[in-house]
Amino acid sequence: MGFGHFMGKRARVAFVTLAALAGLAGIRAIDPPFLQAVRELSFDYYQRLAPRGYQDSPVRVVDIDDASLALYGQWPWPRDRMAEIVNTLNSMGAAAIAFDVIFAEADRSSPRQLALSLPESSIAASPDLKAALKSLPDTDELFAQALAEAPSILGFAILPSATPQQPQLKAGMAHVGPSPAGLLAPYASALGAILSLQEAASGVGSVSLSAEDTGGIVRRIPLLVTDGNEVFPSLAVEALRVAQGATGLITRADETGRGGALNGIKVGSFSVPVRETGEFWVYYDWNRPERYVSVADLLDPQKRSKVQPLVDGQIIFIGTSAAGLFDIRSTPLGEQVPGVSIHAQAAEQIISGNFLSRPDWAEGAEIIAVLLAGLVLVALLPLTGGLITGAAAVCLTVLMFGGSLLLFVQKGLLIDGLYPSITAFVIFAIGTAMLYVMTDREKRFVRQAFSQYLSPDLVSQLEQQPDQLVLGGELRPMTILFMDVRGFTPISEQLTPTELVHFLNTLLSPLSDAIQAQGGTIDKYIGDSIMAFWNAPVRMENHAAMACAASLKMLDVVDQLNAEDAFGFKARNFKTQTVQIGIGLNTGEACVGNMGSSRRFNYSVIGDAVNVASRIESSCKSVGADLVVSEDTRIKAPDFAYLEAGAIPLKGKSRPVKLFALVGDLELRRSDAFRKLELHHMALMDALDKGKAGEAAAALAACREAAPPELEAFYDRLAERLERLEAEMA
Repeated sequence: MGFGHFMGKRARVAFVTLAALAGLAGIRAIDPPFLQAVRELSFDYYQRLAPRGYQDSPVRVVDIDDASLALYGQWPWPRDRMAEIVNTLNSMGAAAIAFDVIFAEADRSSPRQLALSLPESSIAASPDLKAALKSLPDTDELFAQALAEAPSILGFAILPSATPQQPQLKAGMAHVGPSPAGLLAPYASALGAILSLQEAASGVGSVSLSAEDTGGIVRRIPLLVTDGNEVFPSLAVEALRVAQGATGLITRADETGRGGALNGIKVGSFSVPVRETGEFWVYYDWNRPERYVSVADLLDPQKRSKVQPLVDGQIIFIGTSAAGLFDIRSTPLGEQVPGVSIHAQAAEQIISGNFLSRPDWAEGAEIIAVLLAGLVLVALLPLTGGLITGAAAVCLTVLMFGGSLLLFVQKGLLIDGLYPSITAFVIFAIGTAMLYVMTDREKRFVRQAFSQYLSPDLVSQLEQQPDQLVLGGELRPMTILFMDVRGFTPISEQLTPTELVHFLNTLLSPLSDAIQAQGGTIDKYIGDSIMAFWNAPVRMENHAAMACAASLKMLDVVDQLNAEDAFGFKARNFKTQTVQIGIGLNTGEACVGNMGSSRRFNYSVIGDAVNVASRIESSCKSVGADLVVSEDTRIKAPDFAYLEAGAIPLKGKSRPVKLFALVGDLELRRSDAFRKLELHHMALMDALDKGKAGEAAAALAACREAAPPELEAFYDRLAERLERLEAEMA
């Protein structure tokens, strides 16, 4: 893991989320069946939120319900009963009478059919029986007569295999554009009523519902079907035609490169939009009891006055709600309804002009919505993180889903807002998961790489802001510390190897804590030495001051360890009973970053500023101070107590470097005692620089009198410099 890992995180998140978006957009473009099913379920939800309102349209269902079956016997009923129903409805002024029932065979209960089915033994025993049966009225003829006298419509069903009885086209057909016979998929065969009934009826229409609907839910019904030659209307369309007294229908198809595309039909005064497949989106109302009239009530003379206004001028659909007759269907509203009610609702919808449509541009608009929503989140996630992007995903979902619902309610448009919303959340989830994984890896990397070198607070900062890690090398101002144990060789000679390790741990652990407590980074341990630096990996403006504070604390730590005899030197009466350290600080530009190989590396700092810091630490003995800093460090951290040590030659430097003994913090610097010492010390250094031995001797004496005991070695070194000056002047 290196610099590219951190700086490339955003790019990798963007790349992965873009790839996911491309895949999701591709799935939408292909539009597999499962996606179509999900989309249709979302359209069902729209209908549940905003169903079509009931306006008491002139449409009723005459229901062969359980009460009617209990009264008149099991189905099928004799055709004279059906004739009675038609005659009753006609006498009440029904505008159209449409059967969602197929009378594909002759009535087996008709006297004429019974005469034909009598066995020879019965005829021989009673020769007049057959003649008597034949003399009775034929029920199919009675039914046909009733149909002929009424505005009646019979149904036929589309079947997958050939049947002997094909429907008779009653409606005239006119076409604006290509004929639907060449545009619609032809059905294999159809099953209609017996010929005598079809000839008597005013119209014939298809009762079949859409075979394409998924989940057993009827969402669409075909308003036009074809056998490849003739075009037939649905039961609802034919009922509307007959009710209006229209002789035919007009179809409308647009010319296209494929020969044409059906888009609408006109039945009397009503224009109806249809899909290319000839289907019609049914906009459902709830299954209301006021839509139904029971056959039992219709044929009850005592209820005639109550039923009359429900039939007069109405388009009547006759069907069954009895569960045992197996014509129960599911609707998008989640209801189980009689199949006949779907035809009735389609007629209501056409009369009200309240249509649903899925426009030609819907597919393209939905794909664009997927891409736009995804691109917004792809752009936001690497820049703003999960919280803001999550809020944006919610807003996009509300906008897309709410917008599509608004278009449904106000315009009747079926636009999918679900898949773009799902896309938004999938992109968000993938990107967020990737960010989480990468961030967790970064945190583990930071903690593993820096927990030994930084304080827990700094490690936490790096975990939250890993971009502060510029790995691979960066030039920045740094303050570098070197620490070394004075007289380490004599100490090591009086300890066994195991005791020596214990000694180093006892000493270096609290010294490291002091460095880390002031925001320092431990670079490395070199035997009895520590190298540390400030202002990397976490940036800090006051890095020089923090290094100075840490160094003073390190000296206090050593004094405390000696006072407590933490090393056991006094208890064992060793020759060397106390430990002393020397610390050098320098501030300057250096290169910091990961150094080593791709498999093994250290976070370290290199540069001339580092070499100078090391040389300063080596000069502590010659300066006579435990803590020596460069002039650059003193300038960057002025709020400490310093005493100039003079220009000291350092190994590898062509010119002597001015150094300072750091003797205390701001409190000491402001004390009267230090101010007095500082004045004498400045006089001493001025005299030495100007070669005034007499003035230097006087100032040195004043400094020794004002200085604390721990500065004795420091002034001893300055006294040696004075002696050299006096020797030069002699």
